Amino acid sequence: MITIQELLYNRGLDRSASTKLVRHKDRRLDLYNLYRTDRAAFLRYQCHQERDVFSKVDYIVSFVGEDGVQARFVGVWKVEGKSLADDGCYIYTMSEVAGYEDLKERVIIRWENAISWHQWIKNEMEVLEISPGLHYKRFTDYSDLILDFNELCEIVECNYKDWRNVLSAIRGVYLITDLHTGKLYVGSAYGEDGIWGRWSEYVATGGHGGNKSLRELIAQDEYYASKFFQFSILMLLPKTVTSEEAISKEQLFKRKLGSNSFGLNNN
Repeated sequence: MITIQELLYNRGLDRSASTKLVRHKDRRLDLYNLYRTDRAAFLRYQCHQERDVFSKVDYIVSFVGEDGVQARFVGVWKVEGKSLADDGCYIYTMSEVAGYEDLKERVIIRWENAISWHQWIKNEMEVLEISPGLHYKRFTDYSDLILDFNELCEIVECNYKDWRNVLSAIRGVYLITDLHTGKLYVGSAYGEDGIWGRWSEYVATGGHGGNKSLRELIAQDEYYASKFFQFSILMLLPKTVTSEEAISKEQLFKRKLGSNSFGLNNN
């Protein structure tokens, strides 16, 4: 069994330091998306605590909670000080420690004693997986598929074969959700490379894929897609589908979801 302690100590974490393992999980927030798209906001969340949980702590090893008892490693921070806020909460000053870049977002551990979200490092925890790439999200099912734009960029740019195989094998009607405004964009993919080919165009264009409304959003903020765009599939279509049939289904979903009247579609 490999433990997270072994990985950290082998990369220079001070064995004599006072260190806590911290598993962040909050039903109100998508913390992993916050970590990837707004690192400053994630750090504020981490540093703001109702109780003095990091008293006499030199370092925290930070994780984002996933399904069940799993947790994904996102970095090591040095606790440099603390202050008391007006609301009675503790505000910690932290700086990220370099040297763990090859492990960040890749290492998944089994979090022992899930009730306790912060534990001393002496509590050994098993490494379940070290994923390839920055964050390797495995394909499970078309109907369950939800990708933020950062995940889609990694999948396309790294050319993950399992994703390419399943997404290029099908045509379909897809949905882009703007999580900032709640507006929707409905599109269809019916080319030779199916969904893979069409979504690759979004990656290549920074998120707009040639759409007028999406282009305007990204012109105002080049990171808009990374912050707010979410991709999913509404309907699978056979490989033999014609462009006319695919566009007909696309128009049907536009009417159902009101994406022409209230969303991001322009036709």
